[in-house]
Amino acid sequence: MIDESRGSVWFLTGSQHLYGEETLRQVHEHSRTLAETLNDSPAIPVAIVDREPLTDADAIRRVLSEASADEDCVGVIAWMHTFSPARMWIGGLTALTKPLLHLHTQFDRELPWGQIDMDYMNLNQSAHGDREFAYMESRMGVSRKTVVGHWSDRLVQERIGIWIRAACGWQEAQRLRIARFGDNMRDVAVTDGDKVGAQITLGASVNGYGVDGLSDAVEHAREAAVEELLERYEEEYELVPELRPDGERRASLVQAAQIEVGLRATLLDGGFGAFTDTFEDLGRLRQLPGIAVQRLMADGYGFGAEGDWKTALLLRVLKVMARGLSGGTSFMEDYVYHLGPGPAKVLGAHMLEICPSIAAARPSCEIHPLSIGGREDPVRLVFTAPPGQAVLVCLIDIGGRLRLVANQVDVVAPDEELPRLPVARAVWEPRPELSTAAEAWLMAGGSHHSVFTTALKMEALHDLAQIAGIELLVIDEGTTIPQFANELRWNSAYYHLAGGL
Repeated sequence: MIDESRGSVWFLTGSQHLYGEETLRQVHEHSRTLAETLNDSPAIPVAIVDREPLTDADAIRRVLSEASADEDCVGVIAWMHTFSPARMWIGGLTALTKPLLHLHTQFDRELPWGQIDMDYMNLNQSAHGDREFAYMESRMGVSRKTVVGHWSDRLVQERIGIWIRAACGWQEAQRLRIARFGDNMRDVAVTDGDKVGAQITLGASVNGYGVDGLSDAVEHAREAAVEELLERYEEEYELVPELRPDGERRASLVQAAQIEVGLRATLLDGGFGAFTDTFEDLGRLRQLPGIAVQRLMADGYGFGAEGDWKTALLLRVLKVMARGLSGGTSFMEDYVYHLGPGPAKVLGAHMLEICPSIAAARPSCEIHPLSIGGREDPVRLVFTAPPGQAVLVCLIDIGGRLRLVANQVDVVAPDEELPRLPVARAVWEPRPELSTAAEAWLMAGGSHHSVFTTALKMEALHDLAQIAGIELLVIDEGTTIPQFANELRWNSAYYHLAGGL
């Protein structure tokens, strides 16, 4: 299993010395209460670390510099309990390199109308203290998320949790290493791209590795590890008769297990969180990795087929963001359409590599011919995704910058059984409907490879794009083609100007 250390978020409360020590004591007490409540909330995926209230420029600069240098800190939440003159925050905000959430709340939900005096008013100044802070954030062009509401509200906690997940994804992107076994599929455009530019923007490094090294690891897979893996296959999946211990194709399952053992060891040894392969360069591998890739994705690895490193990167980041949530997240490809009768639908699948985290039921472990790749028949897991809401999102290099394109979709059951389709799949109805969604996706240059998630909401993608400073185009029930075309034009101008001359 790859390292998935949980990280922490620092909770910073702004104040000043104007109001006296008793007021500052209450500010700190309230700050601890908020942090403890967030720590106890099931919506918050990491530890919330409360720091002492910040009351002067030196302390603010020091703490925000420390947060930026702390590898465990994924982000900072700031709340102005009293009025905190915002010029004190300039140095600290300049030094801050971690994602920032501005929480606009106050300690008391209800006003004690009959007891309000000036001591109460001096203590509870978030209504204008946060406005002062927000002015400086805007004046300095500080990127942040703003959440408004009482800190005990479930929706407020959920929105904070969504942002924290995006911050965790951003932290993962900063340190992610991606291995490409073989090159990009020949003559394919959208899966290629500027790896240097992506590393500058997102931090992830992408490097190529010879398939012979992977082949060596597969051929030297420990027999005990292979046997243990075969037992797990039998426990976790419905093996078709020919792959069972006495089946005529059992040797193919043994080969698949050897591939998983060798591939997993290679990724662990190299510290990789994501990888790609291509059927055009398989070295000495006897079959295209199928079940191995599916199981590695289920364990949290990112993957992209045919050398698609951008989808591998995105999948790993979203896997980290979705950690602990119900639902799943998988590599996906728009494969074929159902254009009627009834609502138009997309049948999403791939040759082999769909993650079983999105399976509705216990997957079937099967073996079928594959005309692509020129190797022996590969073993794969076959299943169907259950009905529900999902998001389909791709990451593309649009020329000098990156773009996310996301579509809200409704997963549905297939109209009929699919007894002859030998791959895992999902069927969905795009919002607002297929013709508008597909036209908008094509206008945006969206790729055929994508990440399919039933675990994350669209807000998480908004937060990730805001933190990363990259474009996000959303296709949902409110999308119209004229509006989408205008958004493309406006965004083109904005990102050109934002990038500088």
